[in-house]
Amino acid sequence: MESDDQNLFHYSLIALYLIGPPTFVSLHFLQAPYGKHRRPGWGPTMPAPLAWFLMESPTLWLTFLLFPFGIHSSDPKSLLLISFFLLHYFNRTVFFPLRLLRQKNPGDFPVAIAATAFGFNLLNAYLQARSVSHYSDYDGDEWFWWRFFAGAVVFLAGMAINVASDRVLVRLKESGGGYKVPRGGWFERVSCPNYFGECVEWLGWAVMTWSWAGLGFFLYTCANLMPRARANHKWYLEKFGEDYPKSRKAVVPFLY
Repeated sequence: MESDDQNLFHYSLIALYLIGPPTFVSLHFLQAPYGKHRRPGWGPTMPAPLAWFLMESPTLWLTFLLFPFGIHSSDPKSLLLISFFLLHYFNRTVFFPLRLLRQKNPGDFPVAIAATAFGFNLLNAYLQARSVSHYSDYDGDEWFWWRFFAGAVVFLAGMAINVASDRVLVRLKESGGGYKVPRGGWFERVSCPNYFGECVEWLGWAVMTWSWAGLGFFLYTCANLMPRARANHKWYLEKFGEDYPKSRKAVVPFLY
């Protein structure tokens, strides 16, 4: 039984690394049709708040289901680590959809895209939960607390940027009147600070966990969000023209 789980974990980890490069390349040519890039022709849709709740939900229920079966499930180090993962996804699965519900027209979301995201979250929740609760070596890790505190600072800083930027965008939509130029905070530096913050979060997670699963998730997050940020930046420039600040980068301040 243990060898079966080791094989599943091993091949799931390989899959996480393999899907990153084609995701990065394909998203430079074709953006997922939701939000600013919403367009017809992608089959049935569902309300955006419901889509976000359903497709992100495996990160909560599957993590809670798998974590107790790990040999380190009662280890304080393991519990501390997984609490950060759950903190992000409780916000993304519960609070973010609730904020969307306050909008007059939260929009719709293609079922096919939500199903794809659901599948990825199944894979990733399995990897992160099993890595932290079962396959990490805490007893032999003399640098754990140094990496944990350094990674936690990075993670929380990224989450603060992500949440604050999401709130700015949601409030702009709540005000009605179509899309507007976001102002203030990290929006003065980049077009998509919400994506920047999320990349920073999972960099912190990779440092905290010091695992192949954590690193793979960080790399996939960058592969998924950076091309979309670039497309959003181009969309802003085309829509607002001279009214859009030319000093802003797409997602990484001063660089990209």
